[in-house]
Amino acid sequence: MKLVCDGLDLSDAVIKVSKAINPKTTNPILEGIKLVAEDGTLTLSATDYELSIEKKIKADIKIEGETVVPGRFFSEFVKKLTNEKIELTLNDNNQLIIKYCDSEGYIQCMNSLEYPSLKKIDNGDYFGITQKDFKTLINKSNFAVALDDSRPILKGCLLEVEGNNLRGVALDGYRLAFIQKPVVASSGRIRVVVPARSLNEVSKILEDSDDIINVYIHQNNLMVDLKNTKIITRLIDGEFLNYSQIISNSFASKITVNKAQLEQALERAALLSKVGQNNLVKFDIKERNMVISSNSEIGNIKENINVVLDGKELNIAFNASYFMDALRVLSDEFITINFNSAINPCVIKPVEGDEYLYLILPVRMIN
Repeated sequence: MKLVCDGLDLSDAVIKVSKAINPKTTNPILEGIKLVAEDGTLTLSATDYELSIEKKIKADIKIEGETVVPGRFFSEFVKKLTNEKIELTLNDNNQLIIKYCDSEGYIQCMNSLEYPSLKKIDNGDYFGITQKDFKTLINKSNFAVALDDSRPILKGCLLEVEGNNLRGVALDGYRLAFIQKPVVASSGRIRVVVPARSLNEVSKILEDSDDIINVYIHQNNLMVDLKNTKIITRLIDGEFLNYSQIISNSFASKITVNKAQLEQALERAALLSKVGQNNLVKFDIKERNMVISSNSEIGNIKENINVVLDGKELNIAFNASYFMDALRVLSDEFITINFNSAINPCVIKPVEGDEYLYLILPVRMIN
């Protein structure tokens, strides 16, 4: 194998595919990045069996071939390369010689025949969506997945295509995130649960563009196809909760509030609640204002913000972190928060439309 490629292209590709390497793996071959040089293209790939990432870059191929390089070292090394042409040559001792500027070095490689082949998905169910919409959908739902292993199905985000919309739903038993975006095409109804880690890596690679990407589902795998980059992930087996039964459609109270003012007030109040290690903030909702308060052994904070109340006055308490997680992903100037009682979940919605909602369970207050 011998080739010449652009240093920045190589660095970008290595950074992307290395996200699929699990640092805790006990299989040495899975610590590597596979390089395949053929047909004017250098293909880099990495996998941990659950997540696989493949990236193709242009290269001047002198001699075709393949090898597996140590992922961590190769990744750290190429990050240091500038926009210079890089020459990669595999010698008879399975050593990759790297020439750049007036310097060179080599690294010992592994046998590419031992590397697992990536699954190819070229049929099955699919949907098309803009990169921007898919990235937004992931970022505004994936944060609410469960972190513990007691219910594996909740460690993933539900992707559901119905009609002309793709829905993203995540929940952890204390909160629920729902968002929907339009699809430009689909094979029909789709309902799959994707590991949160995989979707996080997809989001990092997606751009805020209107370019359309295709997402394919076949058997127990999902593939995001971005032309020169492919991300393949296993799906999570099991039946996702019927989330529509959790969401109420009628409420006793609704407030309209400036999102930025609410977020800033919560951040200040949460500073004190963290000291008390309960992360509890209280909402005292009146007709024209809401007082957000928190207490700990070192003091008390009361934040007063303007609201428009439609319905009954209410006292209710929440975990500040759950509330702020939802507010951070929203860009609306104003939002509505809907309530039924101090022991029922609240629902955050846009002032108009139904693109998203966030459901948060309150914390029961002891009088």
